[in-house]
Amino acid sequence: MAIKIEKNIVNYSIKKEDSGTPNSLPDKEMMHEEIQRPNELRGYTYKIKTPLIDHAMYITINDIILNDGTEYEQEYPFEIFINSKNMEQFQWILALTRVISAVFRKGGDATFLAEELKQVFDPQGGYFKRGGKFMPSLVAEIGEVLETHMRKIGLIEDEELSDDHKALIEEKRASLQVMDSPADEDEKNFPPGAQLCTKCSTKAMVMLDGCMTCLNCGYSKCG
Repeated sequence: MAIKIEKNIVNYSIKKEDSGTPNSLPDKEMMHEEIQRPNELRGYTYKIKTPLIDHAMYITINDIILNDGTEYEQEYPFEIFINSKNMEQFQWILALTRVISAVFRKGGDATFLAEELKQVFDPQGGYFKRGGKFMPSLVAEIGEVLETHMRKIGLIEDEELSDDHKALIEEKRASLQVMDSPADEDEKNFPPGAQLCTKCSTKAMVMLDGCMTCLNCGYSKCG
């Protein structure tokens, strides 16, 4: 039977047939822009303190729970807020958080955001954070926080070193008598004159066995 359409078509979607099996698993829900903000989100707040600003910044990322209660349950970032007493950066920080939140709600793979932000360089030069890791800009450190969060919720998988590789790093550290600082387990002391590692951005590259090797992540220029 033909149906005459009297109005312009402005949108459409494919109707899914009901399987009629009550015990079957529900379809895996993916993040998309039609998902409305629920009344409650799961939030995480990260603190960063850089030499570029007088006050610390607090980055809050709120996650939505997709497929709650099923084997497909997954946290996914829904919105981001950045708060600080320093008002000099207010305009661009507000704009950045709104753009990032919009990308989150659009759905799809948002892990590229972290890498893009980490590639932003400050023309006046970057800085070293605690532990000796180099940050090319404040935006790059925000990107690192975003990457850390995505690793925590499982959107980015860690690149695990092999046991042999880990043992090699520990052996080389011991040969140089590199010890973790007892005052702060996150603070690491590497030999004076260590160079910046191009992979993990930490001043931990030293010459070992005729090859530049990173004592932090294990990267070696000799492969």
